[in-house]
Amino acid sequence: MKLTEEEIHKLEINLIEAIKTSDIDFIENVLHDNLLFLAPDGQLVTKEMDLDSHKSKQMTVEILIPKFETCKIVGDTAISVVVYNAKGTMLGEPISGLFRYIRNWKIINDSIKIVSGACIKIS
Repeated sequence: MKLTEEEIHKLEINLIEAIKTSDIDFIENVLHDNLLFLAPDGQLVTKEMDLDSHKSKQMTVEILIPKFETCKIVGDTAISVVVYNAKGTMLGEPISGLFRYIRNWKIINDSIKIVSGACIKIS
């Protein structure tokens, strides 16, 4: 298996749809069990916390419009950067504005998983 920018772009689009619809199965499958993610408020989020926020509806989406900025392939890892115009709730707190996400995708056991990421509000 080899990573390509096109494959990561497709996964990012699928992830967006899964977030919008709270598709727990897709989200659970794409997140690595040891995921570490930094939320805009600095909170460290694990896979379990992320899934729980979708299950409990603490993560809801009214607007989620992506702008794909870049993707870099480094061996069996891809680093993607996406800016979202977003409105909804994250971890139970209201959010609105532009947010830049960075995600690290890695090939693990013949599948591609998100192993880490971070999000900051940019406006």
